[in-house]
Amino acid sequence: MKHYSIKAAIAALVTIHCSLFTATAQTLNIVQGSVTDQYTAVQAGEMAYTDGGTTLTVGGKQYAVSNITKIYTTADEAIADNAVSVSYNGSEAQVVIAGNIAQHVSATVSGAHVSINQGEGIGDDTGKVEYTLSGESSDGQFYLAGSYKMDMTLAGLTLTNPSGPALYIDNGKKINISVKKDTENTLADGTGGDWKGAVRIKGHTELKGKGTLSITGNSANAFWGKEFLEVKNLTLNILGAVKDGINVNQHFTMESGTLNISGVGDDGLQVSFETDDDDNIIPLSEEEENTGALTITGGNITISNTAAGSKGLKTEGALTISEASSDTPTLITVTTSGGTDTSDSSDLKASACIKGDASVAISGGTMTFTNSGQGGRAINTDGTLDITGGTITAQAKGSNYGSSSGGGNRPGGWGGSSTSSNHKYAKGVKADGAITISGGDITISSASHEGLESKSTIDITGGTVSVTASDDAINAASHLTISGGYVMGYSTGNDGIDSNGNMYIKGGTVYAICSGQPEVALDANTEGGYKLYVTGGTIVAIGGLENGASLSQTCYQASSWNRNTWYALTVGSDTFAFKTPQSGGSGIVVSAATTPTLQSGVTVSGGTTLFGGMGNAGGTVSSGSNVSLSSYSGGQGGMGGGGNRPGGR
Repeated sequence: MKHYSIKAAIAALVTIHCSLFTATAQTLNIVQGSVTDQYTAVQAGEMAYTDGGTTLTVGGKQYAVSNITKIYTTADEAIADNAVSVSYNGSEAQVVIAGNIAQHVSATVSGAHVSINQGEGIGDDTGKVEYTLSGESSDGQFYLAGSYKMDMTLAGLTLTNPSGPALYIDNGKKINISVKKDTENTLADGTGGDWKGAVRIKGHTELKGKGTLSITGNSANAFWGKEFLEVKNLTLNILGAVKDGINVNQHFTMESGTLNISGVGDDGLQVSFETDDDDNIIPLSEEEENTGALTITGGNITISNTAAGSKGLKTEGALTISEASSDTPTLITVTTSGGTDTSDSSDLKASACIKGDASVAISGGTMTFTNSGQGGRAINTDGTLDITGGTITAQAKGSNYGSSSGGGNRPGGWGGSSTSSNHKYAKGVKADGAITISGGDITISSASHEGLESKSTIDITGGTVSVTASDDAINAASHLTISGGYVMGYSTGNDGIDSNGNMYIKGGTVYAICSGQPEVALDANTEGGYKLYVTGGTIVAIGGLENGASLSQTCYQASSWNRNTWYALTVGSDTFAFKTPQSGGSGIVVSAATTPTLQSGVTVSGGTTLFGGMGNAGGTVSSGSNVSLSSYSGGQGGMGGGGNRPGGR
């Protein structure tokens, strides 16, 4: 390596640079403090100094001679074209910029705080700049401003900024961030700040790679994106945040990789509608990508929330979960325990594992949603819920929030103010819009209130749906239709399956269990002028049917039943076996397309296990004794407790 004094360097270089670079294939390094520009001979071209020797022009970039720390040549290869390397080392950082983009990219360094500006010509003249960040600093930052697409690689970076975001990209274009394979990368900010996140990105972010990135937001969110975020392949750990773990506008998409979120003060992952620079929502008609949507097609997501009123996955637009490929399965586990946010007594906010302000659609994947907080829900949507596939377990384990006064004589535990008339009911799955289920393996439970509830209609045409609850297991504020699938509604304190409009049983296999009179297994809103219509399906109803039911398909009854006993209902060559509960309504009512036989005390082997072990389809039945069946015309002497129930908030 050859070194030159600043005074002599320019004149010497002007004279010898062509022969020097060509003969030895050396690299010219121009150093200004902590920033180095590297030129090959071709890039350097004809170098000239002007303004009385105070300005040096190399590769189209002008340097003030007084700012140059040193100029030297090396026989090493220069960094690749379009590349910028940033290396952190404690209280210092070094930046190296490829010569072909040196005139378009400027960098300033203060300690370990690096600020870069992508100027005119990037993209149009050069293509995307590729940034590589590595090293460690407990008081550093990477900030970039510009308006052109860029690529970034995190290659073993540990960076904490006590006074702002650790990574701040003020660029509204496509931002590709790759986490280098087998590297650990950690980003964090300081406490008490008014910035939006430890990582703050203005543009369209694609986060990928096969390394690990861990983020902690000590002032607000861990990751904040003004536009959208796409995640694939990498392991992304949100280790903590004062507010949300991830907060983005426009939309969030995950297709593979691992996402772990814990220790947050608000929502795990929130997607909002796009806002302008003044945080005003941009109308959908003006911005097609302003969807507020959250889409998961693959990957492993684990979220644990303990904050009151917090949501695991929350979106202002459509929430969609699927499994695009068996090679990248969708695995989701969300647990919440914070209960109801009571900071505003006039607007209580229930916690939820999933909260959709619009529609929720699930077509694939394996997911477990568990909420143990007071008044909490496993799945909650203000819009519709459409399930066509997937394996879903949704559990509400907490008590209701509020008091039983003003809420009717509802079963289940209560907490909170004994005089409050404002409630949050702990529910397994709640939708303000219609619920449609045509596939999937769904298990729902609620310890204190309803299991599966729609404030509109429920339509089940397929899949396996198993619901246990202390209140109505399955409840629709309007009409409820079952025409296919396997459906169990088991209530320990109310109706098994309840409709506040008409109920239509047209097909499928239905196992309904109520808690006992005056409740019934299948309850339509007779007092409101509606009816239960049975026109098909295989039905087992412990506790009977609503008074005044219209029975186009013959129903039969047994006068009594034995608890904790396996029964078998055989229709032609098909057998549905079921285990009775410890308690429930008096009598068993059964119905099928042809006259069935009923046996008690059977032993079942093989077949398909249903309803958490309480049912079996297609198994081999042995032993047992025949149960006498008589004609059933409907009604158990009660109104079923259905109809105009006060709604849960």
